[in-house]
Amino acid sequence: MAIATINPFTGLVEQEFEPHDDAEIERRIAAAQSGFEALRSTTFAQRAEWMREAARLLEEDAPQLGRLITIEMGRPIKAARAEVLKSAKGLRYYADHAEEFLAPEQLTDPSLVGASSAGTVYAPIGIVLAVMPWNYPLWQVLRFAGPALMAGNAGLLKHASNVPQAALYLDTLFERAGFPAGAFGTLLIPASRVEGVLRDPRVKAATLTGSEPAGRSLASIAGSEVKHVVLELGGSDPFVVMPSADIEKAASVAVTARNQNNGQSCIAAKRFIVHADVYDEFTRLFAEKVAALTVGDPLDETTDVGPVATESGRDELEGQVADAVAKGATALVGGFVPDRDGWFYQPTVLTDVTPAMRLHLEEAFGPVATVYRAADREEALRIANGTTFGLSSAVWTNDAEEQDWFIRGLDAGAVFVNGMTASYPELPFGGVKDSGVGRELAAVGIREFCNLKTVWRG
Repeated sequence: MAIATINPFTGLVEQEFEPHDDAEIERRIAAAQSGFEALRSTTFAQRAEWMREAARLLEEDAPQLGRLITIEMGRPIKAARAEVLKSAKGLRYYADHAEEFLAPEQLTDPSLVGASSAGTVYAPIGIVLAVMPWNYPLWQVLRFAGPALMAGNAGLLKHASNVPQAALYLDTLFERAGFPAGAFGTLLIPASRVEGVLRDPRVKAATLTGSEPAGRSLASIAGSEVKHVVLELGGSDPFVVMPSADIEKAASVAVTARNQNNGQSCIAAKRFIVHADVYDEFTRLFAEKVAALTVGDPLDETTDVGPVATESGRDELEGQVADAVAKGATALVGGFVPDRDGWFYQPTVLTDVTPAMRLHLEEAFGPVATVYRAADREEALRIANGTTFGLSSAVWTNDAEEQDWFIRGLDAGAVFVNGMTASYPELPFGGVKDSGVGRELAAVGIREFCNLKTVWRG
């Protein structure tokens, strides 16, 4: 894939970029190592000051940065600006809490280990390579970069090839804010060059958000180098609706949960599993509300759903839905590519989905929802867990015992009760099964790329 901004609303190339050559890659890795050596000796207070300035710069740049995101990957403009502000909030969170999260811990009775004092300290490990996707071109990166830099590490970003201008903005953000030169930088390289960077001995670990195949590839390389990884991969999140739920509210939230970011979110609800007693009511409301969405120019403030970010992504959706319909699924809403320029797919609600269809197990990365009927909660749980993914989940029920039952039973990194999945700086984020390993955000997110040293004093 060329490193280029291709506007998904028009399909036209806005700008192309030359990938970095071997000499530039080496220069940037060396700069990151120098940045790490400088940053590791600074105080939390100093890093926090710089991090708050980076947050301020984001907020100052939000109008033009939101527009840039929309042009590069098609997110509706209001949501694009919101991503910028959420990213600034995430940076401030780690500025405020990093020292607390990485504070030394002492045994209350060191004599148990024959010491005068004993405990643990957290130390930075060095350069961490971040391989990031296009669907949240700022938030995905900054929820890694904030904790990494506050811990004293350096970051190298290999961003998705279709958001190069977002990548180049991030290349200078932290140095503009006062961080040492090289502490965070961007590599404009194709995926084929990632292995060489990860095998460089100066690069100590990696994090990837993206597809399952990409995660497996990165993890295999890192494993051969004995380097730590955090992986946030695909999801096919269930959205379970039980009879005690507020069905009107559940249907309204379901529309946002499926169609946020034009349906291109790993944690978007994708499979709607509805108890038979409320299936007809929920499905009718859900279909009506999806049909009412405004599809159009993502720079228009009134647009709800814009284009899919890439032509290949739109074509993949078209193939998945065509396969389902050919095998007996019913499209209550949508199910087609609209006759207009750009990489649009009409928001779609499918019923009568069976295991013979691709959409039963594959992740639909776009505005396509599948609805399942469940006879009871046991069947609902079987359908929900009947996937190789396990990123997040949602369950709608006002029965307290039933809530606890689903929380225990759902195979996922998170369970949201009577709400839609979202990522918050304050809560750990990550999945199980083929959805990845490790966690981002909260205290655990900053500790992932630290050396937890045991310290014993005689």
